[in-house]
Amino acid sequence: MVTPEVSPGPIGRAFGAIPPTVLVVLGIVSVQVGSALAKHLFAEVGSFGTVSLRLFFAAVVLVVLWRPSLRLDRRTWTVVLTYGVVLGLMNLCFYLALARIPLGIAVMTEFLGPLAVALVGSRRWLDACWAVLAAGGVVLLMEGRGELNLVGFLFAVGAGVFWGLYILLGAALGRHTTEGNGLALGMIIAAVVAVPVGVADSGTSLLQPWILLAGLGVALLSSVIPYSLDLEALRKIPPRVFGILMSLEPALAALIGLVVLGEALHLTQWLAVLCVVAASAGATRGARS
Repeated sequence: MVTPEVSPGPIGRAFGAIPPTVLVVLGIVSVQVGSALAKHLFAEVGSFGTVSLRLFFAAVVLVVLWRPSLRLDRRTWTVVLTYGVVLGLMNLCFYLALARIPLGIAVMTEFLGPLAVALVGSRRWLDACWAVLAAGGVVLLMEGRGELNLVGFLFAVGAGVFWGLYILLGAALGRHTTEGNGLALGMIIAAVVAVPVGVADSGTSLLQPWILLAGLGVALLSSVIPYSLDLEALRKIPPRVFGILMSLEPALAALIGLVVLGEALHLTQWLAVLCVVAASAGATRGARS
């Protein structure tokens, strides 16, 4: 059976007018600003409470925005369910790591997932060189971060594995669904995975009005906006290119940390920023339409 072609709505047309590389950069900036906001919630509701608020409100907003249809074939439902479970586990693992090791180590270790996608999926030696250069930036950023908690490190590795799977499944989701319909359904699944854990850990403290408002802001900045942009970008570029472009994340995180949180970097860390920016620029230049 041939699936009829669906004309994109106004949101889809707006996304379609933006180059995929710009979509990825905008998504990264949104995530990092959302992380700065989420940092203020940790003392009140903990890491589990924060991620549960983030995924719950993200699911609500995406459902209202896209009004997804439940009439999907079995193969599409398999992709949606797998995507949602991976999304929920990725967030839970990252916050478990963040509770045990510094943010820099957690982010850099998790970043190994997209790098692995870039390396494994590449067929050109030059793409592998860009990925290795970005990996060198990861190593530089990890220097001087204190003792490493093994359990926290392993949770960060798990988050990286799920991040790599998220990239691959995001591409599959883009092929099997239109606009943000699959993303909305996947976010519901992710919320089902994470919210019970957050409620059990934080209880009624999640119901404070300012906590709910802040959680909504975190959801918009850290999930709704970046995941929507990622999904649209993955419709236009292969997963390996997307994975290398994500090497911009440490660089933009460092800049946002400096401007928003006043977190100055050492010389080696700025060298790391140059490494990942160069790798991302090289990968973007070498990407085919």
